[in-house]
Amino acid sequence: MRTFILTTIHDDLFSMNPTDELPEHVRRNSAAWDKYSRDYVNLVEKGWKEEPHWGIWHIPEEEVRLLPDVNGLDAIELGCGTAYLSSWLARRGARVTGIDISEEQLKTARRQQRENNLYFPLIHGNAEKVPLPDASFDFAISEYGASIWCDPYRWIPEASRLLRPNGQLIFLVNGTILMLCMIEDGNKPATPQIVRSYFGMHRFEWNDGDDSVEFHLGYGDWIRLLRKNNFEIENLIELRPSEGATTTYPFVNLDWARQWPSEEAWIVRKRGA
Repeated sequence: MRTFILTTIHDDLFSMNPTDELPEHVRRNSAAWDKYSRDYVNLVEKGWKEEPHWGIWHIPEEEVRLLPDVNGLDAIELGCGTAYLSSWLARRGARVTGIDISEEQLKTARRQQRENNLYFPLIHGNAEKVPLPDASFDFAISEYGASIWCDPYRWIPEASRLLRPNGQLIFLVNGTILMLCMIEDGNKPATPQIVRSYFGMHRFEWNDGDDSVEFHLGYGDWIRLLRKNNFEIENLIELRPSEGATTTYPFVNLDWARQWPSEEAWIVRKRGA
């Protein structure tokens, strides 16, 4: 079961077949992230070289304590983008694989692999339908990858399929309260007031010229979905930036994020056999 993960691979382990039928939101997000990729080059170069940090406020891992000991584990990053998070796992001894829908993001990831002499498999594909066998991994993670750009009713069952019994899944998303306070123009900061309905949260699109599609659920929907797919919830970490923290993202400011969680990380584990 483990022999397909080859840490010396320098190129894609698999490549997405362009004739495959992809859901509409996947096609849109693939095109959008191919376009966005040029804006993330500088952040990526820093991310590959820095110590682990989380979310839009770059909160250090030493404060969040999100990563378990991954040494010796088979790990997958779902929606890896430029794979800086995967590089953190590889440096900590994981046999890591990354999958992403954007070929342009993966080009940047492969360049960083060469520059840092750190190689692991990269798959150009849809994290809602990963071309790997059942029970291939001990650990799965997504930080603003599949966790918000894939439909949770597709990618959570897929994560469960990929994990072995007792395997752990960690995913970081925008805070639920934040999503309720964001106006339709995603380039403007969240308000202190709730402006949208909590019930029925699922698919989000913005009136700011952005053609991407995001997915966000309420707490009850997350809990029911996770439990339905054989996960037990171990923790929910609500991230709070420190005083003086900064972000390049316009949809939330520090005063708001110091009062309410703008980001949250779910830690869940697949039930044993």
